[in-house]
Amino acid sequence: MKLGFIGLGTMGRPMVLHLMAGGHTMSVFARRAEAARPLVDHGATACPSPAAVAERSDVVFTMVTGTSDVEQVILGDDGVIHGIRRGALIIDMSTIDPTATRRIERTLAGRGIAMLDAPVSGGPQGARDAALTIMVGGPREAVERARPLFELLGPTLIHLGDSGAGQTTKACHQLALLVTAHGAAEALTLAGRCGLDVEQVRQVLMGGVASSRVLDLFGTRMASRDFSAGIESRLYHKDLDIVLGLAHDSGTALPAGALTMQLVNALIGRGRGRDDLSALITVVEEMSTDRPAVSPALTHD
Repeated sequence: MKLGFIGLGTMGRPMVLHLMAGGHTMSVFARRAEAARPLVDHGATACPSPAAVAERSDVVFTMVTGTSDVEQVILGDDGVIHGIRRGALIIDMSTIDPTATRRIERTLAGRGIAMLDAPVSGGPQGARDAALTIMVGGPREAVERARPLFELLGPTLIHLGDSGAGQTTKACHQLALLVTAHGAAEALTLAGRCGLDVEQVRQVLMGGVASSRVLDLFGTRMASRDFSAGIESRLYHKDLDIVLGLAHDSGTALPAGALTMQLVNALIGRGRGRDDLSALITVVEEMSTDRPAVSPALTHD
C-alpha cells in the first residue's frame, strides 16, 4: 500500500519504520529536512509539502504536536486536503481537541475522504517496540481498512465510536495519568520529608494496591531525580488543557484535574516545560515548608 506520514518526531520516526517493515511504500514530510533523512536512508521518499505526500498516498498518517498543527497540515495552504484523492484515508494519531477533530472530519467527508482519529498510549518506548495502544474514532469500515496498518504499530486497537471518540478517550487517559503522577509526587515527597528512602518507599507502593504504571515509570524518575527522559511536560500541559476544555463544555467537575493543572502551570512557569513530567515532584517540594518532618517534641532518646 502507498502510505504517507507527516510528523517525524520521537513517536513518528519509529512508527514509519514499522510501517515500512510491513512492506508498504512510504512518503514523508517534516518541517525540518534532517528529521526525514534517516527515513529516506531506509527507502522513504521525502516530499516538499503535506499536499505532495497526499498525492502519492492511499493512506496518510499525521503525528504532530497540537490541534493547530493538525489543522495546518491537513487543511492549510499546501495541506493534505489539496493533494489527496477521493476515497483516500487520513489517520490522525496526534493528541488534539475532539471538537477540532470532528470539524476536520466533516470538511474531509464533504470531499469523499474518510478520517480516523487514532491517538495512542505507550510513549516513545511503545512506538519503538510497536507496543502502542491505539484508541480509534471514526467509521467502522475505515477502521477495518486501517486495521492491518494499526497492527504493525501495536497489539491493542479499540474502536470507541464516531469521529472524536478516540481523542475524547485519550483526554480521559491523560487526566488519569496526570492526576496519578501528581499523587505519586506528593507521596514520594512526604516519604522523603519524613526521612525515608524514597526509592524503597516507591518499591513498597509498587507491591500494594497503589501500584500503577505511572508510579513505576514516573515514580522511578522522581526517586532517581532523572527529569530528562520521556515526553516533555509542555505536551502534558497541552493535553490537560484539552481535558479541562472538555470538562467545561460537558459541565463536569474535575477538582483533581484542576489542581494538577496548577502544578503543571507552575512547572512551565519555572522554565521546566522540556523536562519530563516526573519533574512535578520539584514543584511539590518547593511548596513544602522548611520545618522538620518530625517534631522534635516527638523524638525519643
